[in-house]
This record gives sequence, C-alpha cells and structure tokens, in this order.
Amino acid sequence: MATTLAASPEIAIDSATSAVEPVSDLVSRLARDGRAAQAMLARLSAQAKERALLLAAAALRRAAPQILAANEQDMANGAANGLSGALLDRLRLDAGRLEGIATAVEAVAVLDDPVGRVIGETARPNGLVLQRVRIPIGLIGIIYESRPNVTADAAALCVRSGNATLLRGGTEAVHSNRAIHAALVEGLVAGGVPAAAVQLLPTQDRAAVGAMLKAAGLIDMIVPRGGKSLVARVQAEATVPVLAHLDGINHTYVHAAADQAMAAAIVFNAKLRRTGVCGSVETLLIDATYPDAAGLVRPLLDAGCELRGDSRARALDPRIGAASEADWDTEYLDAILSVAVVDGPDAALAHIARHSSGHTEAIVTADQAVADRFLAEVDSAIVMHNASSQFADGGEFGLGAEIGIATGRLHARGPVALEGLTTYKWLVRGSGQVRP
Repeated sequence: MATTLAASPEIAIDSATSAVEPVSDLVSRLARDGRAAQAMLARLSAQAKERALLLAAAALRRAAPQILAANEQDMANGAANGLSGALLDRLRLDAGRLEGIATAVEAVAVLDDPVGRVIGETARPNGLVLQRVRIPIGLIGIIYESRPNVTADAAALCVRSGNATLLRGGTEAVHSNRAIHAALVEGLVAGGVPAAAVQLLPTQDRAAVGAMLKAAGLIDMIVPRGGKSLVARVQAEATVPVLAHLDGINHTYVHAAADQAMAAAIVFNAKLRRTGVCGSVETLLIDATYPDAAGLVRPLLDAGCELRGDSRARALDPRIGAASEADWDTEYLDAILSVAVVDGPDAALAHIARHSSGHTEAIVTADQAVADRFLAEVDSAIVMHNASSQFADGGEFGLGAEIGIATGRLHARGPVALEGLTTYKWLVRGSGQVRP
C-alpha cells in the first residue's frame, strides 16, 4: 500500500484507493493483522523459517539495484536537510554494505531456533513434572532511526524467533526501508511466511509512533532504536512494555600496566573505525602513571579526530581542546573524543559510574587482577578486557544480528537477538494429582 502524509497529522491516505484512515485505526488494523500472522508463523517449523529467511536474503540480492537507487534518494535528501556526517554514514548503503545485510539475514536463518527450547525442568515430590519452555513474545513494534539495515535485521530476528513485527523506520531512510522491506517480504512469502508477519508502517506521520506506544493489548513489546530523544519519548508515553536501548557513552580505560602497542591500536580502532556506531568509544581514560599517554592521543589527532580533555590531558598535546562538563555525558557519534587523566583504577571506576550510559566499557591492561576487578565492578551491559569497544555488536557476538544493545537490567541485556526476543511459559505434566 503506497501511503502519503495527509494535511492533518492524524490522517493517513492510501494513494491507491484515496481512502482516508485515522492513524490510530491504521496502527490497530496492522497490529491485528500482525497478531493473526504471528499465530500462523508460530506453527512453522524451524526448517521452514530457515528456508524462508534464506529466500529473503536471495531476494535482497536480486533487488540490489532498486535498494541502492532508493538509498541514493535518501542520501541526497539527507544531505539537503543537513544530516551530520555520522548520520549520513549510518544511512549510506553500497554494494558491500547491502551484501552484509543479506549475509546477516542468512546468518540468522541458520542459528538454532530458540522456540520450544526447554530451559528448566524439575520433578516435584508429588510426581508433577514442570518445564520452562521458550516461546515467542508475540507482536513486536520496532521504532528506529537512520540505519536501513535495521529493517532487515529486525525482520530476520523476529521471524526466526517466531514473532511478527511492525516496523516504523525514520523519515531519513524511508525509501531505503521500503525497498528493503519489499524484497524481504517477497522472499518470506515464497517461503510460506505470511506477508503480515513483517509489516512496515506506510506512513511517516509522527502520530503513528504515538499510536504504537498506546497499542497495549495489540503490540506486546516496543523496541526503540535511535537517539536519546526518541528513547525518552517512548519511555515517557508507552503503555506497551519497552525494551530500552539508550545511548552509548562508552569508556576505554588504559591502565598503567597496558601494553603500549596494544593500547594505541585499541584506542584508535575504538574511536575511528566507525564513529557513528553505538559501540564507538566516547571517553578515553588514561592512567596518570601510564608511560606513553602522548602516544595514545597523537595518532587520533593526526587522523583528524577532535579531542577535548581535562587539564592534564590538554598538557599531552597543544591540539587538545578543553572539555566541558557536558562532554563527559555526550555520545558524539562523530570524530570527537573526550579524554581524562585519572589516578588509578579507583578514579577510573568512579568516572565510569558517574558518566556511563551502561552500554560498553573496556580496560586495557596486562595486570589480570586489575582487569578482573574492572570486569566485576563495572555495571554496564558489556565489559571488555584488551579489546576494542567496536566489538559491541550482535554479529560479532555470534548472534547473527541484533535488534540493538539493551542497557537496562530487566529481561535482556547487551546485544538483543533471538533469545532476547523470546519469553517462556511453564508446562506442567501430571498423572491425576489434586492439591490437598
């Protein structure tokens, strides 16, 4: 259904029929269709879902010319509308990135199906046998910005875990999302998956987001994937349970005992490999007794990265500017890095506890005792030792793809993939027992 925005923010117009439909009714109708499709999807075997996703990956490859042309339109619109370099990087598709999207769908297809997995079993003294078995959550609403790959990742993960999904992508990627969605559905339907199992909202009306957030009883969970303002709105307005993915204010702490070559390589990669991903490091903490602090910052500055530091960091290189208090709490998603010199692990841990968003923190050190303390005491979803924070990614964790990085403490944490998109139910088997 081709849809354009109507003059009223509460109305969606189907251009094929000229029918006017309130946005709240549109969301309710799509949600009901999605729930019906999910009941059918839940009956498919693991092998059938795998085959459908492999067909979807093949359809993505066949549709590459259309998808890339749609992305060029989005890129041109984004540049004209003043999108930042980081956001344009998130939006950009090329042949290599599109192949990566198709490969990620294939990777999800061949993962072990979590549905039906027994995760706990016990026999009671009265003879009752109790099992906890993984089941799909149901209909998942996913609201996201910028990255068109989320359309494919979310669809693949939801289908493999037996969930239907209602997608609402950002306006900046609207043409890319529609082209990717069309290809995915073509492949999925060829594999026996109902088309309504993966739906993309046909309107960019912001009122549709509000309608999704209020669709309790129709949508079982909302997953926001975007900037702080989007997540804040979702958490403030939703009556549907929310699996939150907050910003990535990530820290890398270079301890005094770090190997110097390793530390320099990790810091450079963690910041500049891709600055627009949520695993990019945003604050570098350098131990005051680390012997080559200048060797950490010089390659970054030479590569054009802007550094903002405290007084001791600024003494390392005259090109380092002054950091404001706000810098320690900023997710730049750009070639900008905050730098602080700290007096040992206690100060590093205190800084992280005060400023972290709970996403990813890393320590570089050859001192195993210090590393173990850091891993134990840092309360973030992902904590790393001697590795770049750019590995904070579901694909790199062997999960095939991810919906996002969950930074809360309930239900799921870290990269949310198949297991995070399931819940469980109790199965109780008896032989005629009655409770006394």
